[in-house]
Amino acid sequence: MACKTVTLDNMNPNIIKMEYAVRGPLVIRAREIEKELERGIKKPFSEVIKGNIGDCQAMGQKPITFIRQVLTLCAYPDLIKDDRFPSDVKERAKLILSYCGGKSVGSYSDSAGIEIIRKHIAAYIEKRDGVPSDYLNCILSTGASEGVRTVINILNHSASGKPPGIMIPIPQYPLYSATLAEYGMYQINYYLDEDNEWALDISELKRAVEAARDHCEPRGLVVINPGNPTGSVLTRENIEKIVKFAYEEHLFLMADEVYQHNIYAEGMEFHSFKKVMTKMGPPYSNMELASFMSASKGFMGECGLRGGYCELINIDPEVKKMLLKSISAKLCPSVLGQIAMDCVINPPQPGEPSHETFIKEKNEVLQSLKERAILAANTFNSIEGMQCNKVAGAMYAFPRLILPEKAIEKAKSLGQAPDFFFAMQLLETTGICVVPGSGFGQRPGTYHFRTTILPQPEKLKTLLSHVKDFYEKFMKEYQ
Repeated sequence: MACKTVTLDNMNPNIIKMEYAVRGPLVIRAREIEKELERGIKKPFSEVIKGNIGDCQAMGQKPITFIRQVLTLCAYPDLIKDDRFPSDVKERAKLILSYCGGKSVGSYSDSAGIEIIRKHIAAYIEKRDGVPSDYLNCILSTGASEGVRTVINILNHSASGKPPGIMIPIPQYPLYSATLAEYGMYQINYYLDEDNEWALDISELKRAVEAARDHCEPRGLVVINPGNPTGSVLTRENIEKIVKFAYEEHLFLMADEVYQHNIYAEGMEFHSFKKVMTKMGPPYSNMELASFMSASKGFMGECGLRGGYCELINIDPEVKKMLLKSISAKLCPSVLGQIAMDCVINPPQPGEPSHETFIKEKNEVLQSLKERAILAANTFNSIEGMQCNKVAGAMYAFPRLILPEKAIEKAKSLGQAPDFFFAMQLLETTGICVVPGSGFGQRPGTYHFRTTILPQPEKLKTLLSHVKDFYEKFMKEYQ
């Protein structure tokens, strides 16, 4: 048999290092269990409930009518003549198609996205923040993820001979650790303050960057707000302190703001980094910032369409040219994803035929998510040995576990992280798939898991009930 030209010994080692917990071994096993159930193999449960990933519509959330109608007419323009579609939907489809090559979504767009959609994004940001936005700084991307990867890539240089470093929160969304590993960059961990509703402590940022200087050249700071996996929402005061820290340390700011519509806690509100930075005035208003938004989360949940954008603020014009060159090699993001993004940031206006239904559907989704956020946190806090901060925003609960020493020893004997062992036992016993805290990072000696709050209310109650019953039995077994 001929020798393979590419083996684990000679392939890119960064790919081997890369991990992505929300689609990792537990999810692979969950799929296997689903197949086993289909084949009639008996289990102590009848279905797998996936709390591992923020996939809204996979969990039963209905699409927003306006978004799907506009997408339908753009994909099949002959239906523009159909009386079943409202006039504002038809006008939106006609407008977008007029900016597409051959008036077809099957044509490439500009690499940075369809011009009219970029203009709508700038208008959305201006309305949201009360500060100007230039559409030429707004770049559409294949979900927010691809925008994040593009920006991190331009920071992948060091003048000191040490690898470039990016500061990321712990716990974090694994996109960041996976991307840094793939690019051969250094991951600078800063720990969020679990005892203070996952706030971002500036002294911890200073500790982390100082500790990292021996190992890397710090280049950027990532902030996820609202938080994933923590469900936290940063206060304006906290954001101002973060901006000042980034300025003092000469770090490029990256604001992951994809959950900006998902705010549930009373008295909390979303503050964009751009708005806060701009209102602070010079020198902070002159800082470089990349902020990210997505059509996958919020109230829309259009994960599979892969729509997102990035706004680049105060970027060196020559650097921006290079960034645009880098995205041109990928041709363009999904045109249907771009259209979904347009419907999110430029919804039907009062007086238009689709407005009332759009607002009703949006409010129903967000109200239901708020109720599920409260239910999840309250349930976890009612379980002896668990502790969960309130789910102030985003789509996840991240409860902390007390694990018995015998369970920790058992996990180590299997070569597993203790919370991975817990999560795998939970899956095999109940069919509930969650992600262990070790997949996101956590303070040493603490154990967590992340679950979405996306299952519809009755299914979420089932998930929470199974977790409670299992945890109580697990604690007794390993006492």
